[in-house]
Amino acid sequence: MNPTATPIEHFLDEDKSLACIHCGLCLGSCPTYLETGNENDSPRGRIYLMRAVQDGRLPIGETAVRHIDLCLGCRACEAVCPSGVQYGELLEHTRDHLEHRHKRSWFQTLLRRVAIEQVFPIPERMRIALMPARAIKALRLEKFLPKFAREALSLLPEKMSASELPPVTPSDGERRARVGFISGCVMSVMFGETNENSVKLLTGTGCEVHTPGEQVCCGALFAHSGQLERARECARTNIAAFERLGLDAIIINAAGCGSTLKEYGGLLRDDPKWAERAAKFGAKVKDLTEFLVSGFGFRVEVGADTSNANAKPETQNPKPLVTYHDACHLCHAQRITKPPRELVKSVAGGNFVELPESDVCCGSAGSYNLTEPEMAERLQRRKTENILKTGAKVVVTTNPGCLLQIKAGLKKAGRGDIEAIHIADYLAREIK
Repeated sequence: MNPTATPIEHFLDEDKSLACIHCGLCLGSCPTYLETGNENDSPRGRIYLMRAVQDGRLPIGETAVRHIDLCLGCRACEAVCPSGVQYGELLEHTRDHLEHRHKRSWFQTLLRRVAIEQVFPIPERMRIALMPARAIKALRLEKFLPKFAREALSLLPEKMSASELPPVTPSDGERRARVGFISGCVMSVMFGETNENSVKLLTGTGCEVHTPGEQVCCGALFAHSGQLERARECARTNIAAFERLGLDAIIINAAGCGSTLKEYGGLLRDDPKWAERAAKFGAKVKDLTEFLVSGFGFRVEVGADTSNANAKPETQNPKPLVTYHDACHLCHAQRITKPPRELVKSVAGGNFVELPESDVCCGSAGSYNLTEPEMAERLQRRKTENILKTGAKVVVTTNPGCLLQIKAGLKKAGRGDIEAIHIADYLAREIK
């Protein structure tokens, strides 16, 4: 045993960490392993490193931290694991352990602890922080900045729409359900119109929508970056804000937030005061697409004639080809793949085309494209190339980070003519 690597505490659940049988079926699904071919950058390799740190066989240093940092947390491995390994939970607890014991460089500390964690989760601060960035873009001064800053600025959309939804939005016609709506941090600042369209889709199905002003960040950013106690604080605040409303469901239109919201029960399972309340809250959370195709009767007629689906769409139908990108935390963490496709196909009809490697991460992964810009750019390029292969003119997805990453990737490739759009905006625009 390395005398400099003594375990401080058992941060991993022993049974959950031992569930991995190292079969290797996860390798072909892991984006970082696909890019590097390094076993340490695969799920089973990282679990081995996690256990080595816990057992005291590996010190908390650059080797362990580097490979854990490089993980996207996309949880693609969970979807293919025959043993049901809960990799996402193992990763979050490992990062929480490392973040409180590993000294990072001044730049990474400033980026993570201040720029990301003190700005992104608070919409008011984000709006202020974005002002100089938008001015630099408007004046075309990016060329004077270092590559890292240029890459970060490239993620900002040309058009941003902030919004503040009313506490209650009545249903169109007879009320069939009372639902809560999570307005989100990035969504409320950059994609306000998307939030408004999401609410319109809900009220159109007979839902009365409640958007309490007391809600805060879902906690996903903190959970994924090794700040679990701060994530728990967010969870308690949100549970208190929504549980008093007597809702039938709680709706979220951002995939990354949705997986964390649904897992509040696990996040607070050791808190006797909040465990049961958290589990009840999580059970009510539904992704927007999941809810719309449920028993609430959201249906539209197919938007294209599919009687000659093998004909060339550009000659048979004036509508553009449409493809769909699976946001990682919707398809892998929540296992939701069919509902969004049903909705897109209900509008696009025969003009829908599947995206190669649709469920491979685009490189956004929350704040990953800021903390790991090199790997994020490689995955962005991979995703862009696959989009171009489809010939699609419209790319639909369900997560703000994916939208920003894909838009930036298409622009870099000189294909700004291809539209990346949130599914709520796509449906609201196409369904009259």
